[in-house]
Amino acid sequence: MTRSFEEIASELQKDRVLLVGGAGFIGHNLAIGLSKAGVSVMVLDNLMVNSLVDNAFYDEGDLLKRKLNLHFLMSRFETMRSYGVKFRNCDARNFSDIANVFNEFKPTRVVHLAAIASSVEARKDPGKCFDLQLSTLRNVLELCRLNQKNMKTLMFLSSSTVYGDFKDAWVDETTRPRPRGIYANAKYMGERLVRTYCHTYGLGTCIIRPSALYGERCVSRRVSQIFIENALTGKPLLLEGGGSGRLDFTYVEDLIDGMIRALALHGGPTASDTFNLTYGNARSILELANTIKEIIPDVTFEFRPKAEDKPIRGTLKMDKAEDRLGFKPKWPLEKGYKKYCEWYVSEWEKVLRSNA
Repeated sequence: MTRSFEEIASELQKDRVLLVGGAGFIGHNLAIGLSKAGVSVMVLDNLMVNSLVDNAFYDEGDLLKRKLNLHFLMSRFETMRSYGVKFRNCDARNFSDIANVFNEFKPTRVVHLAAIASSVEARKDPGKCFDLQLSTLRNVLELCRLNQKNMKTLMFLSSSTVYGDFKDAWVDETTRPRPRGIYANAKYMGERLVRTYCHTYGLGTCIIRPSALYGERCVSRRVSQIFIENALTGKPLLLEGGGSGRLDFTYVEDLIDGMIRALALHGGPTASDTFNLTYGNARSILELANTIKEIIPDVTFEFRPKAEDKPIRGTLKMDKAEDRLGFKPKWPLEKGYKKYCEWYVSEWEKVLRSNA
Protein backbone atom coordinates (compact mmCIF):
# COMPACT_ATOMS: atom_id res chain seq x y z
CA MET A 1 0.00 0.00 0.00
CA THR A 2 1.33 3.44 -0.97
CA ARG A 3 2.04 5.65 2.03
CA SER A 4 0.78 9.21 2.06
CA PHE A 5 3.08 12.21 2.40
CA GLU A 6 1.70 12.80 5.92
CA GLU A 7 2.58 9.24 6.98
CA ILE A 8 6.10 9.56 5.55
CA ALA A 9 6.70 12.99 7.12
CA SER A 10 5.57 11.66 10.51
CA GLU A 11 8.81 9.62 10.55
CA LEU A 12 10.60 12.91 11.30
CA GLN A 13 8.50 14.06 14.24
CA LYS A 14 11.03 12.85 16.82
CA ASP A 15 13.88 14.53 14.95
CA ARG A 16 15.54 17.92 15.19
CA VAL A 17 16.41 19.22 11.73
CA LEU A 18 19.04 21.96 11.31
CA LEU A 19 19.05 23.90 8.02
CA VAL A 20 22.48 25.46 7.39
CA GLY A 21 21.96 28.42 5.07
CA GLY A 22 18.25 27.93 5.59
CA ALA A 23 17.00 31.51 5.13
CA GLY A 24 17.33 31.34 1.34
CA PHE A 25 14.68 30.51 -1.24
CA ILE A 26 14.81 26.73 -0.88
CA GLY A 27 15.72 26.74 2.82
CA HIS A 28 12.87 28.86 4.13
CA ASN A 29 10.35 26.85 2.09
CA LEU A 30 11.81 23.62 3.50
CA ALA A 31 11.68 25.03 7.03
CA ILE A 32 7.99 25.89 6.59
CA GLY A 33 7.21 22.49 5.05
CA LEU A 34 8.93 20.60 7.88
CA SER A 35 7.28 22.73 10.55
CA LYS A 36 3.85 22.17 8.99
CA ALA A 37 4.57 18.44 9.30
CA GLY A 38 5.22 18.82 13.04
CA VAL A 39 9.03 18.62 12.87
CA SER A 40 11.33 20.67 15.13
CA VAL A 41 13.34 22.95 12.80
CA MET A 42 16.12 25.46 13.29
CA VAL A 43 17.47 27.74 10.54
CA LEU A 44 21.09 28.89 10.73
CA ASP A 45 22.12 31.66 8.32
CA ASN A 46 24.59 34.55 8.12
CA LEU A 47 22.23 36.44 5.73
CA MET A 48 25.02 37.24 3.25
CA VAL A 49 23.13 35.98 0.18
CA ASN A 50 19.81 37.64 -0.77
CA SER A 51 20.18 39.75 2.36
CA LEU A 52 18.00 42.65 3.44
CA VAL A 53 20.98 45.00 3.24
CA ASP A 54 22.00 43.89 -0.28
CA ASN A 55 18.47 44.37 -1.56
CA ALA A 56 18.12 47.78 0.11
CA PHE A 57 20.95 48.97 -2.18
CA TYR A 58 20.09 46.84 -5.24
CA ASP A 59 19.15 48.67 -8.46
CA GLU A 60 19.10 52.11 -6.89
CA GLY A 61 17.15 53.53 -9.82
CA ASP A 62 14.13 51.32 -9.17
CA LEU A 63 12.55 51.89 -5.78
CA LEU A 64 9.60 49.63 -6.60
CA LYS A 65 11.75 46.56 -7.28
CA ARG A 66 13.74 47.15 -4.10
CA LYS A 67 10.56 47.43 -2.06
CA LEU A 68 9.18 44.28 -3.66
CA ASN A 69 12.32 42.23 -2.90
CA LEU A 70 12.45 43.52 0.68
CA HIS A 71 8.77 42.60 1.02
CA PHE A 72 9.55 39.05 -0.17
CA LEU A 73 12.50 38.72 2.23
CA MET A 74 10.54 39.96 5.24
CA SER A 75 7.71 37.59 4.30
CA ARG A 76 10.16 34.69 4.56
CA PHE A 77 11.01 35.52 8.16
CA GLU A 78 7.45 36.36 9.16
CA THR A 79 6.12 33.10 7.69
CA MET A 80 8.85 31.00 9.32
CA ARG A 81 8.20 32.68 12.66
CA SER A 82 4.45 32.09 12.35
CA TYR A 83 5.13 28.34 11.99
CA GLY A 84 7.46 28.23 15.01
CA VAL A 85 10.74 27.81 13.12
CA LYS A 86 13.76 28.66 15.30
CA PHE A 87 16.39 30.99 13.81
CA ARG A 88 20.05 31.69 14.59
CA ASN A 89 22.00 34.45 12.82
CA CYS A 90 25.30 32.60 12.65
CA ASP A 91 28.19 32.30 10.20
CA ALA A 92 28.73 28.64 9.34
CA ARG A 93 32.23 29.45 8.06
CA ASN A 94 33.24 29.95 11.70
CA PHE A 95 33.64 26.52 13.30
CA SER A 96 33.14 27.63 16.90
CA ASP A 97 29.98 29.58 16.03
CA ILE A 98 28.30 26.68 14.26
CA ALA A 99 29.56 24.27 16.96
CA ASN A 100 27.69 26.33 19.55
CA VAL A 101 24.48 25.91 17.54
CA PHE A 102 25.06 22.13 17.29
CA ASN A 103 25.55 21.97 21.05
CA GLU A 104 22.42 24.03 21.69
CA PHE A 105 20.02 22.39 19.21
CA LYS A 106 21.53 18.86 19.09
CA PRO A 107 20.31 18.11 15.55
CA THR A 108 19.58 14.56 14.45
CA ARG A 109 19.44 15.54 10.75
CA VAL A 110 21.25 18.40 9.00
CA VAL A 111 20.58 19.94 5.60
CA HIS A 112 23.44 21.90 4.02
CA LEU A 113 22.02 24.66 1.78
CA ALA A 114 24.70 27.37 2.15
CA ALA A 115 25.84 28.55 -1.27
CA ILE A 116 26.08 31.48 -3.63
CA ALA A 117 22.76 32.07 -5.41
CA SER A 118 23.59 31.28 -9.06
CA SER A 119 26.21 30.31 -11.62
CA VAL A 120 26.27 33.92 -12.88
CA GLU A 121 27.14 35.23 -9.39
CA ALA A 122 29.66 32.43 -8.87
CA ARG A 123 31.47 33.40 -12.06
CA LYS A 124 31.65 37.03 -10.89
CA ASP A 125 33.02 36.11 -7.46
CA PRO A 126 34.53 32.59 -7.37
CA GLY A 127 36.21 33.18 -3.99
CA LYS A 128 32.86 33.92 -2.39
CA CYS A 129 31.39 30.84 -4.07
CA PHE A 130 34.07 28.54 -2.60
CA ASP A 131 33.93 30.26 0.78
CA LEU A 132 30.17 30.10 1.30
CA GLN A 133 29.77 26.57 0.02
CA LEU A 134 32.94 24.61 0.73
CA SER A 135 34.16 26.29 3.94
CA THR A 136 30.73 25.87 5.49
CA LEU A 137 30.50 22.28 4.25
CA ARG A 138 33.84 21.41 5.83
CA ASN A 139 32.56 22.58 9.22
CA VAL A 140 29.22 20.82 8.84
CA LEU A 141 30.87 17.53 7.84
CA GLU A 142 33.24 17.64 10.81
CA LEU A 143 30.47 18.48 13.29
CA CYS A 144 28.28 15.71 11.92
CA ARG A 145 31.21 13.28 12.24
CA LEU A 146 31.96 14.41 15.80
CA ASN A 147 28.27 14.08 16.76
CA GLN A 148 27.77 10.92 14.77
CA LYS A 149 26.05 8.86 17.46
CA ASN A 150 23.05 11.21 17.28
CA MET A 151 23.27 11.96 13.56
CA LYS A 152 20.94 10.11 11.19
CA THR A 153 21.33 12.08 7.95
CA LEU A 154 23.36 14.84 6.36
CA MET A 155 21.54 16.11 3.26
CA PHE A 156 23.52 18.17 0.73
CA LEU A 157 21.74 20.40 -1.78
CA SER A 158 23.61 20.02 -5.07
CA SER A 159 22.41 21.06 -8.54
CA SER A 160 21.47 19.61 -11.92
CA THR A 161 24.34 21.72 -13.33
CA VAL A 162 26.76 18.98 -12.21
CA TYR A 163 25.68 17.00 -15.30
CA GLY A 164 27.14 19.67 -17.62
CA ASP A 165 25.96 19.55 -21.24
CA PHE A 166 23.39 16.81 -21.73
CA LYS A 167 24.52 14.33 -24.39
CA ASP A 168 20.99 12.93 -24.66
CA ALA A 169 17.52 14.39 -24.05
CA TRP A 170 17.63 13.15 -20.44
CA VAL A 171 19.94 12.20 -17.57
CA ASP A 172 19.44 10.07 -14.48
CA GLU A 173 21.51 9.52 -11.34
CA THR A 174 23.74 6.99 -13.13
CA THR A 175 24.80 9.57 -15.75
CA ARG A 176 28.42 10.58 -15.25
CA PRO A 177 28.66 14.24 -14.14
CA ARG A 178 30.67 16.55 -16.39
CA PRO A 179 30.35 19.91 -14.60
CA ARG A 180 31.28 23.17 -16.35
CA GLY A 181 32.11 26.44 -14.62
CA ILE A 182 32.72 27.56 -11.05
CA TYR A 183 29.22 26.97 -9.67
CA ALA A 184 28.76 23.45 -11.04
CA ASN A 185 32.26 22.33 -10.05
CA ALA A 186 31.85 23.69 -6.51
CA LYS A 187 28.62 21.70 -6.22
CA TYR A 188 30.31 18.56 -7.51
CA MET A 189 33.27 19.01 -5.16
CA GLY A 190 30.71 19.21 -2.35
CA GLU A 191 29.11 15.96 -3.51
CA ARG A 192 32.49 14.20 -3.55
CA LEU A 193 33.30 15.38 -0.03
CA VAL A 194 29.92 14.28 1.29
CA ARG A 195 30.25 10.80 -0.22
CA THR A 196 33.81 10.50 1.11
CA TYR A 197 32.60 11.16 4.67
CA CYS A 198 29.96 8.47 4.20
CA HIS A 199 32.43 5.88 2.87
CA THR A 200 35.23 6.77 5.32
CA TYR A 201 33.31 7.44 8.53
CA GLY A 202 29.90 5.83 7.98
CA LEU A 203 28.06 9.16 8.01
CA GLY A 204 24.58 8.78 6.49
CA THR A 205 24.31 11.14 3.51
CA CYS A 206 21.78 12.17 0.88
CA ILE A 207 22.47 14.38 -2.15
CA ILE A 208 19.69 16.31 -3.91
CA ARG A 209 19.91 17.61 -7.49
CA PRO A 210 17.14 20.13 -8.32
CA SER A 211 16.66 22.04 -11.58
CA ALA A 212 15.35 25.45 -12.77
CA LEU A 213 13.36 26.30 -9.66
CA TYR A 214 10.64 28.88 -9.42
CA GLY A 215 8.18 29.88 -6.71
CA GLU A 216 6.97 32.40 -4.20
CA ARG A 217 9.40 34.74 -2.41
CA CYS A 218 12.34 34.04 -4.74
CA VAL A 219 14.73 36.99 -5.15
CA SER A 220 17.61 35.08 -6.81
CA ARG A 221 17.01 36.55 -10.28
CA ARG A 222 16.33 33.21 -11.94
CA VAL A 223 14.95 33.39 -15.49
CA SER A 224 11.46 32.62 -14.17
CA GLN A 225 11.60 35.73 -11.95
CA ILE A 226 13.36 37.98 -14.48
CA PHE A 227 10.70 37.24 -17.12
CA ILE A 228 7.70 38.14 -14.97
CA GLU A 229 9.50 41.20 -13.58
CA ASN A 230 10.35 42.43 -17.09
CA ALA A 231 6.78 41.84 -18.25
CA LEU A 232 5.42 43.94 -15.37
CA THR A 233 7.83 46.80 -16.09
CA GLY A 234 7.13 46.89 -19.83
CA LYS A 235 10.46 45.39 -20.87
CA PRO A 236 10.70 42.68 -23.56
CA LEU A 237 11.44 39.07 -22.68
CA LEU A 238 14.81 38.21 -24.24
CA LEU A 239 14.67 34.86 -26.04
CA GLU A 240 18.09 33.60 -27.08
CA GLY A 241 17.97 31.20 -29.99
CA GLY A 242 14.24 31.84 -30.29
CA GLY A 243 13.67 30.48 -26.80
CA SER A 244 14.51 26.94 -27.93
CA GLY A 245 16.68 26.15 -24.90
CA ARG A 246 15.09 23.59 -22.62
CA LEU A 247 15.09 23.35 -18.81
CA ASP A 248 13.39 20.97 -16.40
CA PHE A 249 11.40 23.73 -14.64
CA THR A 250 10.40 22.77 -11.10
CA TYR A 251 7.95 24.44 -8.74
CA VAL A 252 9.48 24.78 -5.28
CA GLU A 253 6.55 22.96 -3.62
CA ASP A 254 7.44 19.79 -5.55
CA LEU A 255 11.09 20.04 -4.51
CA ILE A 256 10.16 20.47 -0.83
CA ASP A 257 7.85 17.45 -1.00
CA GLY A 258 10.72 15.37 -2.39
CA MET A 259 13.31 16.65 0.11
CA ILE A 260 11.08 15.86 3.09
CA ARG A 261 10.44 12.37 1.69
CA ALA A 262 14.18 11.85 1.19
CA LEU A 263 14.95 12.94 4.77
CA ALA A 264 12.24 10.73 6.26
CA LEU A 265 13.04 7.62 4.23
CA HIS A 266 16.84 7.87 4.35
CA GLY A 267 18.52 4.68 5.52
CA GLY A 268 20.51 6.32 8.33
CA PRO A 269 24.21 5.79 9.16
CA THR A 270 26.35 4.33 6.31
CA ALA A 271 23.57 4.90 3.72
CA SER A 272 24.42 7.14 0.74
CA ASP A 273 21.75 8.30 -1.73
CA THR A 274 21.56 10.73 -4.66
CA PHE A 275 18.22 11.88 -6.07
CA ASN A 276 17.16 14.06 -8.96
CA LEU A 277 14.17 16.05 -7.68
CA THR A 278 12.57 18.01 -10.53
CA TYR A 279 9.29 17.91 -12.46
CA GLY A 280 10.85 15.41 -14.85
CA ASN A 281 9.91 17.02 -18.18
CA ALA A 282 12.09 19.66 -19.84
CA ARG A 283 10.25 22.59 -21.44
CA SER A 284 11.44 25.39 -23.69
CA ILE A 285 12.14 28.95 -22.57
CA LEU A 286 9.55 30.03 -25.16
CA GLU A 287 6.90 27.96 -23.37
CA LEU A 288 7.82 29.76 -20.13
CA ALA A 289 7.40 33.11 -21.89
CA ASN A 290 4.07 32.09 -23.42
CA THR A 291 2.72 31.27 -19.95
CA ILE A 292 3.40 34.88 -18.94
CA LYS A 293 1.65 36.10 -22.10
CA GLU A 294 -1.54 34.41 -20.90
CA ILE A 295 -1.48 36.62 -17.80
CA ILE A 296 0.05 39.79 -19.28
CA PRO A 297 -1.13 39.76 -22.94
CA ASP A 298 0.72 42.90 -24.03
CA VAL A 299 4.16 41.53 -23.10
CA THR A 300 6.65 41.58 -26.00
CA PHE A 301 9.41 39.15 -26.99
CA GLU A 302 12.84 40.05 -28.33
CA PHE A 303 14.69 37.30 -30.18
CA ARG A 304 18.48 37.08 -30.05
CA PRO A 305 21.13 34.61 -31.26
CA LYS A 306 21.89 31.75 -28.91
CA ALA A 307 24.84 32.40 -26.58
CA GLU A 308 27.62 29.92 -27.32
CA ASP A 309 28.51 29.38 -23.65
CA LYS A 310 24.98 28.43 -22.55
CA PRO A 311 24.81 24.77 -21.43
CA ILE A 312 22.67 22.22 -23.28
CA ARG A 313 20.07 20.92 -20.83
CA GLY A 314 17.09 18.60 -20.84
CA THR A 315 14.98 16.32 -18.64
CA LEU A 316 16.11 14.83 -15.34
CA LYS A 317 14.52 11.41 -14.94
CA MET A 318 12.50 10.86 -11.76
CA ASP A 319 12.32 7.05 -11.77
CA LYS A 320 14.58 6.56 -8.72
CA ALA A 321 12.77 9.17 -6.60
CA GLU A 322 9.38 7.75 -7.59
CA ASP A 323 10.44 4.18 -6.80
CA ARG A 324 12.31 4.87 -3.54
CA LEU A 325 10.44 7.90 -2.18
CA GLY A 326 7.00 7.70 -3.77
CA PHE A 327 7.78 11.14 -5.26
CA LYS A 328 5.27 12.29 -7.88
CA PRO A 329 5.55 15.99 -8.79
CA LYS A 330 2.19 17.73 -9.02
CA TRP A 331 3.00 21.02 -10.75
CA PRO A 332 3.55 21.05 -14.54
CA LEU A 333 4.67 24.37 -16.00
CA GLU A 334 1.15 25.31 -17.12
CA LYS A 335 -0.18 25.09 -13.56
CA GLY A 336 2.82 25.86 -11.35
CA TYR A 337 4.32 28.77 -13.26
CA LYS A 338 0.90 30.28 -13.89
CA LYS A 339 0.18 30.11 -10.14
CA TYR A 340 3.54 31.74 -9.38
CA CYS A 341 3.00 34.51 -11.95
CA GLU A 342 -0.48 35.29 -10.61
CA TRP A 343 0.95 35.50 -7.08
CA TYR A 344 3.78 37.77 -8.31
CA VAL A 345 1.35 40.12 -10.05
CA SER A 346 -0.76 40.30 -6.86
CA GLU A 347 2.29 41.13 -4.70
CA TRP A 348 3.49 43.67 -7.28
CA GLU A 349 0.13 45.44 -7.15
CA LYS A 350 0.24 45.52 -3.32
CA VAL A 351 3.61 47.29 -3.41
CA LEU A 352 2.38 49.66 -6.11
CA ARG A 353 -0.60 50.64 -3.92
CA SER A 354 1.67 51.19 -0.92
CA ASN A 355 3.78 53.52 -3.08
CA ALA A 356 0.80 55.62 -4.18
